[in-house]
Amino acid sequence: MTVARRTIVVQVAISVIALAAVAWWASRQHMPALPDSGDAVSGLVGAVGLYVLATLARGERWHRVLGLVGARSHRRDAYSLTAIGYMGNNTLPARAGDVLKCVLTARRTGMPTPDAFGAAVAERVLDATALGAIFLVLGGFVLTGAGLPAVRAVVLLLAGLGVLAVAAMAVPRIRRAHPRIQRALELATALLRPSRALLSPTGALLLVGTLLIWVLEATVYATVAHAVALPLHGLDALYLVALTNLVALIPAAPGYVGTFDAAVLFGVKALTGTASATTYVVALRLVLFLPVTLAGLVLLVVRHGGLSTLRSLRAGREFAG
Repeated sequence: MTVARRTIVVQVAISVIALAAVAWWASRQHMPALPDSGDAVSGLVGAVGLYVLATLARGERWHRVLGLVGARSHRRDAYSLTAIGYMGNNTLPARAGDVLKCVLTARRTGMPTPDAFGAAVAERVLDATALGAIFLVLGGFVLTGAGLPAVRAVVLLLAGLGVLAVAAMAVPRIRRAHPRIQRALELATALLRPSRALLSPTGALLLVGTLLIWVLEATVYATVAHAVALPLHGLDALYLVALTNLVALIPAAPGYVGTFDAAVLFGVKALTGTASATTYVVALRLVLFLPVTLAGLVLLVVRHGGLSTLRSLRAGREFAG
């Protein structure tokens, strides 16, 4: 079995185990029912509006990260490709939406594909740093009664980011090596160059912007909780965002099926003591996944080549260069 196939098997196994745990838990709860009152529906609509703003902010961040590698990115492309990336992550396995976004970005800007992937790595570094900091600060010093046991995993994640930062600075200094190793180092340099560029005033501003994006998303979580009468507010919502999205960084099944749901249910139970949060999970999925998936699909068809793009990706022609 190839490394790629083995990786996919591991990703699917993670999702299946998490989904089985969620299904076992949900089978012992009351059937969820979405709220149908006027206030609840308006709250869900408002949450969708807030998530649209968060997605636009991520599009602006993608535009600025591309600037770190000197790419000539247009805002309209950066914004639309961000939505397409989320659509891909929600419908394809192993965070393939990120691959789709990078390939289409390389095509639009004329930048080398490895540089586009390097920009995506820098985005994930920003997200992991911001989410890890939120998780550790709130879990370690503020919401100490939550009793969540994943702090050690987050410490390891941040340690990994430190290793990545050291590698980003060290790799370009390696001059002599076997030709194959040298080619690998050149690829690693391209992938790490944007992350290295984050160690700058511009990178610091991008990190602040990333923190604000996650605060905005926490507002979405809190708004949905209010719509379904779940007592989740303020810092609790921010902590839940950090927990669920740190889990979502793990490549898994389309739409993070199983992993996302398990993280939300676990976090809500720890933070509020609420045993039944199935309705909240369903409402969150409707707000966070459905609108951006539909918008990304429309943008892919109208602006970025439609199904022919997906076919070329599957055939691997986009990576020939």
